[in-house]
Amino acid sequence: MSTLAERTEPAGTASGYRPGHTLPLRVELARQLKRRRTLVMGAILGLLPFVLVVAFAIGGEPGGRNGQVTLMDTATASGANFAAVNLFVSAGFLLVIPVALFCGDTVASEAGWSSLRYLLAAPVPRARLLWSKLVVGLGLSLAAMVLLPLVALAVGTVAHGWGPLEIPTGGALAPGTAAQRLAVVVAYIFVSQLVTAGLAFWLSTKTDAALGAVGGAVGLTIVGNVLDAVTALGHWRDFLPAHWQFAWADAVQPHPEWSGMIQGAAISITYALVLFALAFRGFARKDVVS
Repeated sequence: MSTLAERTEPAGTASGYRPGHTLPLRVELARQLKRRRTLVMGAILGLLPFVLVVAFAIGGEPGGRNGQVTLMDTATASGANFAAVNLFVSAGFLLVIPVALFCGDTVASEAGWSSLRYLLAAPVPRARLLWSKLVVGLGLSLAAMVLLPLVALAVGTVAHGWGPLEIPTGGALAPGTAAQRLAVVVAYIFVSQLVTAGLAFWLSTKTDAALGAVGGAVGLTIVGNVLDAVTALGHWRDFLPAHWQFAWADAVQPHPEWSGMIQGAAISITYALVLFALAFRGFARKDVVS
């Protein structure tokens, strides 16, 4: 006599097979955490604050140039300022790399190792496989962005003391308020990098070369930065995600302005959703031979 579970299973499937239970997130996360590129990227981000501390120690206290004070000039004012400077120097390029790496290497590397077809033959549904890899890739990207300011805040506090976040234009934010604003900054940087994540993930489903997917995403992000520097484009630059990548600076003001961050987040999420949809649609129809 067949059981209820057996009677409700689709014809042609094995007894006990549950598509939603294949390739659990914890398994994919454990696989990705053990990879060398994850450890190397974490080490690089963790070491950057120490490199900057040494650089300031060797170069002396930063100071304003031509009577103008920038965020970089306040780096040694407090641990909060030091963390903000680390985000400032990293947001434009360094933090792009872990996003492109974790989201672009994930599917293409399986194809490059000729293990992708075996995962699908497990059988792991294609949508389930992509979903697991996308969630883990985005999770690792967010972890990378959280790691940098946390280490920078700890290192900066030891080196320069715990105090308010001094604002270059005048005024200061209390330590508690500064910590909250920096958390908002990290969240915005992550959202703004969803475009890079979408590009990398889509390219990862189109090629068997992980380097091509990662490099393509980084290259297209750089192209966006170059186009944003072309002032002749006028208001067309407003549709470039790169145009809003430093809108988070409005959050570290005595009276924060959110309009730029809202526009930047809306553009980034829109592009990312389109790219993620293209990745799922294309992979569902792809002839996987690797």
